[in-house]
Amino acid sequence: MAKKTSSKVNNVYKDITARMLNFIDESPTCFQVIDNLKKRLVAEGYEELDEAKEWKLAPAKSGKGGKYFVTRNDSSIISFSIPKKDFKGFYMIASHSDSPSFKIKENPEMEVPGAYIKLNVEKYGGMLCAEWFDRPLSVAGRLIVKGKNGKAETRLVNVDKDLLMLPALAIHMNREANDGYKYNAQKDMLPIFGDDSAKDKFFEIVAKAAGVKAGDILGHDLFLYNRVKPTVWGASDEYIASSRLDDQECVYTTFEGFMNAGASDNVAVHCVFDNEEVGSGTKQGAASTFLKDTLTRINESLGRTNEQYYTAVAQSFMISADNAHAIHPNNLDKADPVNRPVMNKGIVIKYNANQRYTTDAVSAATFKMMCDKAGVPYQSFTNRSDMPGGSTLGNISTAQVAVNTVDIGLAQLAMHSPYETAGSRDPEYLAAVSQVFYES
Repeated sequence: MAKKTSSKVNNVYKDITARMLNFIDESPTCFQVIDNLKKRLVAEGYEELDEAKEWKLAPAKSGKGGKYFVTRNDSSIISFSIPKKDFKGFYMIASHSDSPSFKIKENPEMEVPGAYIKLNVEKYGGMLCAEWFDRPLSVAGRLIVKGKNGKAETRLVNVDKDLLMLPALAIHMNREANDGYKYNAQKDMLPIFGDDSAKDKFFEIVAKAAGVKAGDILGHDLFLYNRVKPTVWGASDEYIASSRLDDQECVYTTFEGFMNAGASDNVAVHCVFDNEEVGSGTKQGAASTFLKDTLTRINESLGRTNEQYYTAVAQSFMISADNAHAIHPNNLDKADPVNRPVMNKGIVIKYNANQRYTTDAVSAATFKMMCDKAGVPYQSFTNRSDMPGGSTLGNISTAQVAVNTVDIGLAQLAMHSPYETAGSRDPEYLAAVSQVFYES
């Protein structure tokens, strides 16, 4: 275990946690996550790059310049800052913008004659289905619409009202419900949109929220989201609950560290990839060439050789930041006998012998030293030896860019529920060590 936390961490944790919960509340889908990060970057002088155009980069000079970002698919973003002098390597943190949800299918309205209009949806990622019932829901995401110049335009949309509900079946009609029930996504998980008067109104409502006409919508990537607001709870306000803590908690806190970091001899890189929850195998996922393309173009735009790129990669380091499982109060037997993370006890370093996590002795030692320097605690996570675990970004992204990597996260309960629980102190821990990392 690391040394005791610094007074700085203890004094500021409430502020960063409040800001993080506000960010999550304003980011119902991966598209809003990236848009909100972009707004912050632009406000602080970062220049947006276009993958389809030539990049002309320059190092920082007198505190100006050298700060850039690039997006892909409106759902992934890589931000970076170039030091004043020639750099040694790339210091990177990766997290993901997506969370398990239900995606709106094409031609979504389904009529129950004389009674209801419900929506046809499909599962995105591996979620806990039961927790979606009996909560106010709405729809957010991205539209592609006809523009005034005849070209297609992207519009982000959030229908900011309690629009939908997924009603549970009464216990009287399913006496075995509490004995375990296998939910059928096509039958059981279709939300009510309205009564029969709601027919043909879904895209009208979505279009109005986006400020466009329903007839101009050419395509859509829309998802359900939970409308219950984030909250701080517990006897001493020690816990937080919110949708999408996995993985927006890591997105926000590591981004804070990135934005607050001072000068370094390395290129500071902050990555947020989409589609981690479905395997990362997309053009905007961690398995894509997005990171490799970006690092290569940084190197080439600065007039460096291929040999210099390879030596820089060899001196680079990545933190793969994706939340971890805390021990469950009612299911202690599900945790490893020894490595048992607890919320508010520090950053979780994740290990797996079969390389579902990339942490090894070298990367763990490096990260522990950074935690000590930042004055924040850390703890360890391993799965039970008889239970397989999930994988995350690290081992996927390093297939494209081979660097020393540590897999870490913040401890939480109810992962992949539409309303998850985590520790209120932990966000500041990750923000603090991220800043130290980028300044190393």
